[in-house]
Amino acid sequence: MGRFARMALGFTMAMIIISPTFLSATAGAEGKKATPVEGARFDTSFPLKENLNTFLGKDVYVHLRSGKTIQGYVKSVGEHFLHLERLAGRDFYDALVRVDDISAVEAKFREMK
Repeated sequence: MGRFARMALGFTMAMIIISPTFLSATAGAEGKKATPVEGARFDTSFPLKENLNTFLGKDVYVHLRSGKTIQGYVKSVGEHFLHLERLAGRDFYDALVRVDDISAVEAKFREMK
């Protein structure tokens, strides 16, 4: 068997082994629909602090002007600071973020049900 034939056989065998993994992953998503997360909304007519208040207790990504992103649960929103708890990858840490340093906020608006 030539080199090319062995490579083709190896590739074919790999596809046979890997393809059930992809097929089973997509089969689980069938029948599910994206539904809105209750209470999740942004209102562009409100200041950032008021928008953050709607996500109390919810998981958000906060993008800072420095380029850093912090993921955590909104614990409280004050006049000048945002308190995030249970930071992603740092379970025992909280963060106090200046609201003026926030350039964007991401939050989950839809989930599969």
